[in-house]
Amino acid sequence: MSPIDRDALLKTFLAETEESLARMEGHLLVLEEDPEAPGALAEVFRVVHTLKGNAGIFGFTAVSSLGHALEDVLDPLRSGHGTVDAELTDLLLGSLDGLRRLVAEAVAGRDRLGAEDERLIATLAEATETLRSGTPAAGPSAPKDHSGRSEDGKPAAPFRTTDLRERTLRVEVARLDRLIDVAGEVGISRGRVVQLLEDPAVSKQVVLQALREADYLHLELQELVMQLRTVPVRPSLMHYRRTVHDTAAALGKRAQLALEGEDVELDLSVIEHLRDPLTHMIRNAVGHGIEPPAERLAAGKDPVGRITVRTFSESGSIVLQVADDGRGLDRERILHRARALGMVGEAETPSVGHLDSLVFEPGFSTVDAVTDLSGRGVGMDVVRRNIEALRGSVRVASKPGQGTTFTLRMPLTLAVIDGFLVEVAGEIYILPLEAVVETIAVPEGLGLDHGGERDGSGVASLRGHSLGCVRLRRILGLGGSPEGRESVVVARHAGRELGLVVDALHGEQQTIIKPVPKLFRGLPGIAGSAILGSGQVALILDVAELLEEHSTPLEPSPSTPLRRRSHQHLDRPPQHPKEVSP
Repeated sequence: MSPIDRDALLKTFLAETEESLARMEGHLLVLEEDPEAPGALAEVFRVVHTLKGNAGIFGFTAVSSLGHALEDVLDPLRSGHGTVDAELTDLLLGSLDGLRRLVAEAVAGRDRLGAEDERLIATLAEATETLRSGTPAAGPSAPKDHSGRSEDGKPAAPFRTTDLRERTLRVEVARLDRLIDVAGEVGISRGRVVQLLEDPAVSKQVVLQALREADYLHLELQELVMQLRTVPVRPSLMHYRRTVHDTAAALGKRAQLALEGEDVELDLSVIEHLRDPLTHMIRNAVGHGIEPPAERLAAGKDPVGRITVRTFSESGSIVLQVADDGRGLDRERILHRARALGMVGEAETPSVGHLDSLVFEPGFSTVDAVTDLSGRGVGMDVVRRNIEALRGSVRVASKPGQGTTFTLRMPLTLAVIDGFLVEVAGEIYILPLEAVVETIAVPEGLGLDHGGERDGSGVASLRGHSLGCVRLRRILGLGGSPEGRESVVVARHAGRELGLVVDALHGEQQTIIKPVPKLFRGLPGIAGSAILGSGQVALILDVAELLEEHSTPLEPSPSTPLRRRSHQHLDRPPQHPKEVSP
């Protein structure tokens, strides 16, 4: 086998291994809940058998050895000898982790069994003898953690085969066929336009009609390409069953994960960005929300807690909810902790929305002791930051004794943005359309004069409430003075609102998001770039960051984190405010 052939086969091997082990993990957790689940045990055996054979092709003897020992355990189960109970599930899941680790080490050139692997194989042999004889086998009991630690005793980092292989995506052949058809039609349409342009007898209206038809085909082609990036969320959500299982076991609790709307399709890049936020929320649901079995029984609940992850489409966005049926947020404890941290004054009585939103604050935690699962005050802050980086938002709602629900709202794709184009100092900038509430003309007397304390900022009255306004050229550090009548773009995100004063409005436009040029990387307020139809490069503004730094919160809501900030240019009343109408 040539090196080129081996590399190509390795990529395929890693891709299939990741998918098959994830499938096996899901079936093992199903078997723990229902040992008689039809087809689950056969699927687990099929995955192990296939992986052992594929590993043998590459000469990965360590993977093959563990796979063989695992097959020996599964064989009597398939023959009806014994059932998959909680202890056996722990052993099988530990073996699965061992396979993942050995595959990673084999690909990296370390194809050998360590001492922990030898002990795991010996434990599997004992379990095999027990199942075949129907009586407990002599020998040491199986350790609870079969492969979670490395040779030096330190916790082993979780392995994903995506760390070793190129990013791949499986696409239905029907989609590719349609893509090829439309691409061909685009080529034909382009040729027709060229012919019409070369014929002086053809009228302008005929050429314009041909161009419109070509644009229609181009938009269809773009939509098809975007659809190639979308995948059902179910495969990505299935492995959180393991997260729930392991977290509950570590805390002495019982919990199950339920999925709803898992057939909804989402951009692959959005799914990848959701991995860490979802892990934080699900662990928090088990750790803070789900009560111990005895407490749940005393409250008249099922001793097994339920965590539901549901996905659905709404108003052109994807909504993902993580809900638990636990005790709900302890608002009294949250208030006590917030006062201790100086986030809420002793005399203040914050609303329910304010209290709930405090869970998103950096460093905030109600846990007294730091553990491997909680207490460091970084989880939910990471969730909010990551979701806002996706141009999304997160809300929390909770009922005492009934549970807590976190609601994430995100765009369908990160590759395309529906933008609103504005002009400042002769340059075009793009605001995400979902953040634009309305546009209004700058009222006279707003107080946006340059120099002095105001320096391009002021406050307007917008239908009865104060709206802080600031020139976008001031935020971006652009020089010069505006010419003519300016406009205000009212932007809103995550409970904050701000009027961005711009020189001119250029309307809506859908654009392809490009990486930020190196010159602008790291600059605050810049989220990306786009190439306009004129060939001009426009920067996409990060509205979330702009509003975070230059606005004050609206009325408290469950999605609005409490900020104790002072913005002098917004706190002072305007000199001559005027009522602004849309």
